[in-house]
Amino acid sequence: MNKNLLYRSIPKVDVLLEDSAIQELTGRYGKETVMESVHIETDRLRAYIAKSENEEEARKEISLLVSRVEKTVTDMHTPNMRMVVNGTGTILHTNLGRAPISEEHMKKVISLVSGYSNLEYNLDAGKRGERYSHFEKLLCRLTGAEAAMAVNNNASSVLLILSSLAKGGEVIVSRGELIEIGGKFRIPDVMEQSGASLVEVGTTNKTHYDDYEDAVTEETKALLKVHTSNYRIVGFTDSVGIDELIPLAREKDIPVIEDLGSGVLIDLAKYGLAHEPTVQESIAKGADVVCFSGDKLLGGPQAGIIIGKKKYIDKMKKNQLTRALRIDKFTAATLELVLQEYLSEEKAVQNIPVLRMLSESQESVAGRAHRLCGILKERKLPVKTEVKPCESQIGGGSLPLERIPSTAVTIRPEEISVNELEERMRRLPVPIIPRTVNDEILLDMRTVSEQEINVIAGQLAVSGILVK
Repeated sequence: MNKNLLYRSIPKVDVLLEDSAIQELTGRYGKETVMESVHIETDRLRAYIAKSENEEEARKEISLLVSRVEKTVTDMHTPNMRMVVNGTGTILHTNLGRAPISEEHMKKVISLVSGYSNLEYNLDAGKRGERYSHFEKLLCRLTGAEAAMAVNNNASSVLLILSSLAKGGEVIVSRGELIEIGGKFRIPDVMEQSGASLVEVGTTNKTHYDDYEDAVTEETKALLKVHTSNYRIVGFTDSVGIDELIPLAREKDIPVIEDLGSGVLIDLAKYGLAHEPTVQESIAKGADVVCFSGDKLLGGPQAGIIIGKKKYIDKMKKNQLTRALRIDKFTAATLELVLQEYLSEEKAVQNIPVLRMLSESQESVAGRAHRLCGILKERKLPVKTEVKPCESQIGGGSLPLERIPSTAVTIRPEEISVNELEERMRRLPVPIIPRTVNDEILLDMRTVSEQEINVIAGQLAVSGILVK
């Protein structure tokens, strides 16, 4: 095997650049990217030849050089973030982007952000305005609060609230509410960053009114309630509600802050789910400041929404942290559109994907399952498919004990293993993310839309991923 001859067989760069396929790439992506890809692939080819002991295979690799350059250039210009089909049945799947935004809302957002907008411009006054103004009155109308704003997520909300209202002082929290959210972010750590000192009261499972009362000192700046939306303590438990703390807070002239975590604006019990405290209930009970996520049960973009008494919200708006934590124009536009849907609960349930999935009947979900299963059987693919009952979960740290009856299409491949199929599904042009249960692929149709049925069936039939 003459490796020197093989090295000389590699086309020179100037020759490659004359190739019609490479010239087409240059016209589409520019010479700089194409040149970089050519160098990457020729270096890779030389390294391959250096290690190869098979001349035939080495010559085959040389013949594939142009196609390898094409793939490298294309990969450089292909976004790494892609749309996926969520077949897991987890509605608020943190790894898959949590709450999906409706196409109708996104079309309106595109029209708003593709040009200039009045993001921070008051059209009536003809001068600088606030980016919160687009949805502040709407939030107040929906919740009964005096004022509102938003930052980039709910952890930011807690940080900003405590920094604005309790920096240098103490904040009293029940031990049973010292939660940890995703990525090991913990309430005590967020509080430390804010400059406030944590005062723990009660025990993990029981906290009483006297615990709060005894802990109040001249250094106390706030009472903090944290809704345990991502876990439940059951059994021998006791806690103190917002309404019980209000008299103590008023007597000591300190605010009561409630971190609701997920936060919801409608009573989910109407749709067969466990009752989750609504934002309106917290305000009605007397909470001075309430914060919650925009991209969980609200069904909107990632945001930390803060509502409450105007004097406290005004303090936060003036805090220097606010600029670092502020939302962008995409979030502001999307949040306003989603909140507008809540002016009619019926419209909200219809038009906000998260609420639609939460409230959809099992019969409706089963209909999609039977349609997908029927298409797969019609195409005579090398798989066994069935329609089976299953359970969906809400996810995103919301209603952790709640399960929703659902229906799935199960796929058991005949020529490859289930693990191999699951991996191949993740590598499709539109990746399909399933669950694997009892040695079969399970697609929970609660999180699969009608439009995605043909996407799934088409990819499984055309891509050849079901055969060895």
